Amino acid sequence: MAYTAIDDPEAYFQTVIYTGDGNTGRSITLPGDTDMQPDLVWLKSRGEAEHHQLTDSVRGVNKQLYSHLAYSEATETDRITAFNSDGFTIEDDVIVNKDTVAFVAWCWKAGGSGSSNEDGSINTTATSANADAGFSIVSWTGSDANATIGHGLSSAPEFITIKNRTDTSSWLTYLTTIGAGNFLRLNETNASASGSTPFNDTASTSSVFSVGANNDTNGSSDSMIAYCFSSVQGFSKVGSYTGNGDDDGAFIYTGFKPAWVLTKQTNSTNHWHIHDNKRNSFNVVGKNLKADANNVEEDPAGGENSRDFLSNGFKFR
Repeated sequence: MAYTAIDDPEAYFQTVIYTGDGNTGRSITLPGDTDMQPDLVWLKSRGEAEHHQLTDSVRGVNKQLYSHLAYSEATETDRITAFNSDGFTIEDDVIVNKDTVAFVAWCWKAGGSGSSNEDGSINTTATSANADAGFSIVSWTGSDANATIGHGLSSAPEFITIKNRTDTSSWLTYLTTIGAGNFLRLNETNASASGSTPFNDTASTSSVFSVGANNDTNGSSDSMIAYCFSSVQGFSKVGSYTGNGDDDGAFIYTGFKPAWVLTKQTNSTNHWHIHDNKRNSFNVVGKNLKADANNVEEDPAGGENSRDFLSNGFKFR
């Protein structure tokens, strides 16, 4: 295990699986030994083709976005209704609590509802940051011009996905591994595309990230939201690898045993695949959901996209 300053990973990220019961006011308790009040809950029905739903403490529990859709923000009062000290409360909507249907929720801890950040050329409406875990949620009003935004972390974020909450627009995604002059769309299968305006062709720094005159990342007078991740030794890792197309698949070193992995082929059309250690508590880790699609959970039983979670990384079968 690589050195890490994080003694308890469950204080910053947990995955919970549950079966819907169709009741209102149901508390979902996170499974870890450590209580954690989440600031971002990414929830998906495993058994039916329903929306991915992202809810966070900055926008508020009734405000919903969907990773697989370009929809503007929706206001829903019958889905997630509270973030609790050890989980969250759900109502009876089929997207979060259909009777007898299996669900999964991935939960991150940021810094609560957040506060204004003045590090960038645009003061944020709220920046909710957890520098220890390398995760922040950032809200601001767009200017449709080159600008910098304070992210609240102590190191430069390597993965940033931005959604225009006001307009129908794609989730434009920044990755250091493809460069600031390129981008991916979280809600699409497309390969990376080049473009200087989404992130102003400027790498993120330890205090700010850059956006340009682009409606998807900085729409004029529009409400914007960004989720920012930076690698933390022994806890999280943003990186890249080259596949080998072999049954003896590529090994990806992280320095710790993963609990949640998001992968996307960047040079060709392919899905964003999500695997975790709760839907498969033992190897092979094959149960797969796609961030860009509302499909039911796939379970290839050792086939395509299956992998083993190892003590220092993961390896494709």
